[in-house]
Amino acid sequence: MSSLDPVLLSRILTGLTLFVHIIFASIGVGVPLMIALAEWRGLRTNDIHYTLLARRWARGFVITVAVGVVTGTSIGLQLSLLWPMFMRVAGQAIALPLFMETFAFFVEAIFLGIYLYTWDRFKKKYTHMLLLIPVALGSSASAIFITTVNSFMNQPQGFTLINGIMKDIDPIAAMLNPATPTKVSHVLASSYTLSAGVLAGIAAFSLLRGRDHVYYKKALKLTTISALVFAISTVMIGDSSGKFLAKYQPEKLAAAEWHFKTMKEAPLVYGGILDENNEVKYAIEIPYALSILAGNRPDTEVKGLEEFPADLRPPLSIHYMFDLKVTTGVIILLIPVLYVLRRWLPGRKPYPKWLLLGIVLLGPLAMIAIELGWMFAEVGRQPWILRGYMKVAEAATTSTSVGWMLVLFILLYLVLCFSCIRVISKLFRNKEAEKELDSLGLEGGIVH
Repeated sequence: MSSLDPVLLSRILTGLTLFVHIIFASIGVGVPLMIALAEWRGLRTNDIHYTLLARRWARGFVITVAVGVVTGTSIGLQLSLLWPMFMRVAGQAIALPLFMETFAFFVEAIFLGIYLYTWDRFKKKYTHMLLLIPVALGSSASAIFITTVNSFMNQPQGFTLINGIMKDIDPIAAMLNPATPTKVSHVLASSYTLSAGVLAGIAAFSLLRGRDHVYYKKALKLTTISALVFAISTVMIGDSSGKFLAKYQPEKLAAAEWHFKTMKEAPLVYGGILDENNEVKYAIEIPYALSILAGNRPDTEVKGLEEFPADLRPPLSIHYMFDLKVTTGVIILLIPVLYVLRRWLPGRKPYPKWLLLGIVLLGPLAMIAIELGWMFAEVGRQPWILRGYMKVAEAATTSTSVGWMLVLFILLYLVLCFSCIRVISKLFRNKEAEKELDSLGLEGGIVH
């Protein structure tokens, strides 16, 4: 284990931590908004079904937050242990957003605790719902601040580098770099999409099991329509991300599309394989699409990989990550569209089995899309950890103990994920929604 390359092991361990954390972080960002929508809907319509949705979602949310804290802390620890040269050089520039992210989390945690323990404590019911505002703002602010750190790594600015030391540091300028708008908006939209998709899948799964209660149908409607709205916004922001890459990281866009020669009217390449001469075979080419993605015009010039030195080109494997990400994104958008159009689809059942199965897949598909997106973002930045200033190999630790750290963190993440699924499963299995409705004195609710 100790004979393996510390740089490679550091990359694997950091990638594994991000792989696990990003799911819990995305749920932490999106679920508070869904809880707020459910409680607002319940108060506005005086419908206890939506209020119960908010209660139940909040219980499960607390557990995911706890796991997210552990994985998030692991990232902070690994930045210092695995990437000491990066932190020595860039630490001052990213200290502000890292501190603000911690502060935002404290706000979220404090108000989440108050929210959970003040149900039915206020005369004005809207007062309780208002407690969710700092929870939702805190979770989204955490995502914003930590994403600005990643944006800085992609488009560093706000400093002068002299002999490997940052001088004249402007932390605000570092945060508000050109990558920040598209990255932050994409992270937020995809987190909202994932959360709505997961909750929609839970409702659809309950209906598939024959639990024909109106509670689940209302949950399905709220979450699936929310997923549609968020998925549309994610696709629109994804288009803006393509234009950002064309302007600021053309080598990443070129590698993602196997675009080797600079040209106008560039086609978009989907699928295919590369031969030893970098000739694309068996791919689907969409005429002008890459130029339109890059600049909204078919005559937009798109830089090819030939413009960049071979040792500064991203891995060409990111082409498959990009294609799979786009494919899953289209499917995620299509499924809720079919739900909205279900009245005009063939068949008599209002909830066809195939449609419910598709909605169950919304959550896993959104997770896959987010993972692919981060893999594309991080692998596509190679060989840089701080683009244009520091390469990954220059930033990593030289310690021989990274291998054992990797083993320990793998065990930790397995225990955390298994425990989270187990606890949430038992939490809701032991107290089903129908029983809670009965305890609240609500009669009926079965739709025939």
